[in-house]
Amino acid sequence: MQTVNSNEITEGYFIRELKNRFLCEVEVDSKLAVCYVPSSCHLSNFLDLHGKRVLLIPNKSKNTRTEYSLFAVPYKRSYIILNTSMANRAVEASIAQRRFSFLGKRKSVKKEITKGGYKWDLLIEESNTLVEIKSVISTKTPAIFPTVYSERTLKQLQTISNLLSIRNKICFLVVSLNPYIQEICLDQGTEFYPALKSCIEQGLILKGYTVRFKDSRLVIDKEIPVVTN
Repeated sequence: MQTVNSNEITEGYFIRELKNRFLCEVEVDSKLAVCYVPSSCHLSNFLDLHGKRVLLIPNKSKNTRTEYSLFAVPYKRSYIILNTSMANRAVEASIAQRRFSFLGKRKSVKKEITKGGYKWDLLIEESNTLVEIKSVISTKTPAIFPTVYSERTLKQLQTISNLLSIRNKICFLVVSLNPYIQEICLDQGTEFYPALKSCIEQGLILKGYTVRFKDSRLVIDKEIPVVTN
């Protein structure tokens, strides 16, 4: 489980995204502040946050230009996590759980290992299994993945295909940052779809999960199906 210090969480109201996709404007204690957005693309691709109450966490780096990072938005009786890197952290913290037993022994797990010219999220040393973790933000179920076009992901799938052809074991995890999503559906209208299907036919392991923020902890909440047809 990934712990978040609840004493450090600040509430604010989302005002607007800025041209720089890593920055937004929030209102905190009746004052406007520029806030860091830990996402690789504009959040407006997934959610309408205008005027919504949001959770912020302090930036501890001395070199940062912003005091806060965007963390989550309340949704139903839980939260949608807005920091896309939290999917990685939740999986890392939960990898020893029984739900990941299909990966075999998992006592020796390394992060950010480069192989085949690509940096992988996790390497499980006992079985030499490479793990790639992708996140999806959506309020609609099934959640459509991928949400935006990524040339980087297409290049990665080619790397995956090459490694699978020489008998590497690879697991591709799609993690919903909304705990209420019941199913993830692959977008068949993209180049991503046939590339991923080809990798699955070569032996790629594909799994879907949800993350929940509960009692100041990020947990892998449940496994959900990833529809490939």
